[in-house]
Amino acid sequence: MTTALSTSIRSALDACGVDLSLLDSAQDLQTRTPITGEKLFGLPATDADGIDETISRAEAAFRTWRDVPAPERGHVVRRWGELLREHKRDLAVLVQSDAGKTMSEAEGEVQEMIDICELAIGQSRMLYGQTMPSERPGHRLMETWHPLGVVGVISAFNFPVAVFSWNTALALVCGNTVVWKPSELSLLSALGAHALLARAVADCGQDADIHHIILGEREAGEALVDDPRVALISATGSTRMGHEVAPRVAARFGRYLLELGGNNAAIVAPSADLDLALRGVVFAAAGTAGQRCTTMRRLIIHESIAEEFTEKLIAAYRTLQIGDPRDEGVLVGPLIHSGAYEGMRSALTSAQEEGGTVLCGGARVLEDEHPDAYYVEPAIVRMPGQSATVKTETFAPILYVLTYRDFDEALALHNDVPQGLSSAIFTSDQAEAEIFLSSRGSDCGIANVNIGTSGAEIGGAFGGEKETGGGRESGSDAWKAYMRRATNTVNYSGELPLAQGVKFL
Repeated sequence: MTTALSTSIRSALDACGVDLSLLDSAQDLQTRTPITGEKLFGLPATDADGIDETISRAEAAFRTWRDVPAPERGHVVRRWGELLREHKRDLAVLVQSDAGKTMSEAEGEVQEMIDICELAIGQSRMLYGQTMPSERPGHRLMETWHPLGVVGVISAFNFPVAVFSWNTALALVCGNTVVWKPSELSLLSALGAHALLARAVADCGQDADIHHIILGEREAGEALVDDPRVALISATGSTRMGHEVAPRVAARFGRYLLELGGNNAAIVAPSADLDLALRGVVFAAAGTAGQRCTTMRRLIIHESIAEEFTEKLIAAYRTLQIGDPRDEGVLVGPLIHSGAYEGMRSALTSAQEEGGTVLCGGARVLEDEHPDAYYVEPAIVRMPGQSATVKTETFAPILYVLTYRDFDEALALHNDVPQGLSSAIFTSDQAEAEIFLSSRGSDCGIANVNIGTSGAEIGGAFGGEKETGGGRESGSDAWKAYMRRATNTVNYSGELPLAQGVKFL
C-alpha cells in the first residue's frame, strides 16, 4: 500500500542510510503504525543461525575494540551525534510512525540521543579508577575499570531509540561491542538509528562489527538473554519480562541491567502552587498517551484541596486535543495497539468494581476515521483507597486520584506499591520537600520536587527500585554498569610484606 505516510517513511529511511530493499511485504516481520493502524512494510527476521553469527562477530570485534583508546572510541560517538543532529527530523518521522508520538515528543526523543552522545564523549576521557593508601610500605593500591565484552540491549516500543542510545553510547566508549534487539513494534526507527551509527563507525574507520542489530520477536531476545557470550543484558520492558530475564541471566552468572515497570505518583500538598502542579500533572499523566515508564498513574491530594484541584484537572483534560499526532495542535496520540486499549478498558472496569468513580475520559474516539487505530480519552478515576488495580501498572492514560489527611499517610500511600521508578511532590513546605527526598520519603529511584514524574535529564542516572529492577542508565556514574572493576596492588619495595601483618616464610 502506497500512502503519504509510507512515502514519508521511505524518504526518512533513505535519508538515514537504510537499504530500502529490506522493505518487502512478503518478509517475516510486519511493521504497523499506531497512527492509522495500517500495515506498512515487511522486514526479514534474523534467524537463530544469524543471531549466533552476529554474537560471534561482536565477540571477535571486542578483542580489538577494547584496545582502542577510550577518547578515540569517543570519536565514533561524536560522529554519531553529528549525524543525529543532521537527521533529527528524519529519525523523528520514524519514531512518530512507530510510537504514535507528536512531532515535538519524537524530536525530543532524538534530542535525548544527541544529549547522551555529548555526555558519552566527555565520559570517554573520564573512565576513572582510584588510588588508595596501602598499609604496606612501597606498595600502590588502586582500582581500574575494564570493558565487559558483548552488551545485549533489548528495548521497548515507547522510547524506541532513546533508551537504546543511552546504553549504546556509554557501552561503546567503555570499550564494549553491542548487539541490539529492538521491539518488534518499533522496527523502522530502529533501522534508522542503526544506519546512522553504522555510518558513524565507517566515517571513523572503525570495525563495523562493534555494533549489530537483530530483528525478531520474543525468541530473538531470549537468544541474547541465554547466550554466555553476552556479558551484560540491558533490558527495558515490563516487570513480567524482568521476572523472566533476571533468573535466566543469573543462572549463567551474567550481568543484567533492568528498567521495568513504573507506577508513579505525585503528592499535592496544601501549600502547593496549584497552577504549577496542574501543568506538571497533566503532562506527566496524559503525555505520550500514558505510555511512558515515568507516566504519572497515581495522584495523592490533600483532602482540603482535593475537590478544587480535581475540578481544575478535569477542565484541563477536556481541552486536550486527541488525534493524529502529525496534525498541528494535537497533544495526545494513539495507544500502540488493540491490546493496550483492552488493558485500559479492563483496568477501568476493575477500578469501578473496587469502588472507583470515572470522573472523565476512558472512551475510544476517532473510531470511524481510524477503525484500526486506538485513540482514547485520558481518564481520571477517583478511588476510595489504594486497591489491587491501583497498585498494578496499566500502560495507558489512567490517573487514579486518592486523598490524604496528614503527610505520613501520603508517604505511606505513595510507597505502598511494588514499583519504584519516578515520584514527585508539589509543595511550598521545605520540610515536606526535604522529607520526601530523604530516606524516609519516596522509595523511588527518581524523586522530584515541584515538577512532574516525566522528563528526566541525561545528566542524572535513570532507573528505579523494587520491581522497577534497580538498574541505572544514562548520566552520573551509570557507565560503571558497562565495565568490570579490578583491584590492583603494585609492589615496588623490594620486600614482600603480607597484608594484616601475616608472617609466612
